[in-house]
Amino acid sequence: MDTSETIEELYKRKFNWMPENIRNEIGHFNIFRLEPLSDNEPREIPYRRRDFYKIMLVVGNSKVHYADKIIEVKKQALAFSNPQIPYKWEHLDNIRDGAYCIFNKHFFNQFGNPDHYRVFQPDGTHVFELTDEEVLKLQGIFERMFEELNSEYIHKYDVLRNLVFELMHFAMKMQSDNLSARQPAKAAQRISAMFVELLERQFPIEEAHPRINFRSASDFASQLNVHVNHLNRAVKEITQKTTSQLIAERVLREAKVLLRHSNWNVSEIADALGFTEVTHFNNFFRKHTGQSPGKFRNV
Repeated sequence: MDTSETIEELYKRKFNWMPENIRNEIGHFNIFRLEPLSDNEPREIPYRRRDFYKIMLVVGNSKVHYADKIIEVKKQALAFSNPQIPYKWEHLDNIRDGAYCIFNKHFFNQFGNPDHYRVFQPDGTHVFELTDEEVLKLQGIFERMFEELNSEYIHKYDVLRNLVFELMHFAMKMQSDNLSARQPAKAAQRISAMFVELLERQFPIEEAHPRINFRSASDFASQLNVHVNHLNRAVKEITQKTTSQLIAERVLREAKVLLRHSNWNVSEIADALGFTEVTHFNNFFRKHTGQSPGKFRNV
């Protein structure tokens, strides 16, 4: 599977120029306007992972392909993209409007980790359909970003981080589940977050990162230096799912991505995902999807 698109590659592909401070120690942030599509502009953004985060306000009919899901934006939406999930946009309207900001993890250095927020987690909601009133509110936030980035204020990147958090919390308040409203025990929350981080660190599967190492709850417990029962209780308390469920869901999601968007054969995918026999992978995939890997790939 193709490696992730870097920020440098994004600038070359879209703008044919490169900011001088793109790899400085404070991290990178930038913001752009979505312009109407021209006749010679591709209607689809290439399907790839990116090594940066993106928050986009888009006004106009479009489809976004996230891993194995296709989400249609009927009118307008706020969308979140992260380095863990490949995606592409398919714009269905020539007339579109909006804006988007991009940033890397270093931009949040000592101010938090975007991966800890539901909008950037693989199993979270990433696209939020908006009302006209919500669009106006979000346009105001993006306009403040443009204004701040162009200012000479010495602490403008602190303000920009706050505005990014404002967009994230705006979306999380819209989510139907209320996990963010709970007040879980700090120890359980910490252990669960460490487990999720270790799980996600094994992905994406690609040439530079060809195989996962941890497949069972006991594997993760050993790495985290906790008893497996303690890990299972903490994860269940915070996520309402078992450790094995979360592992299986993440492995299944990566399997679907590899089947649809790589040229690896089923045996190579099974090995990359930690299955000792291809028949074990076939049984796992059929159990969770109702079809074989080969049938899923050819649909």
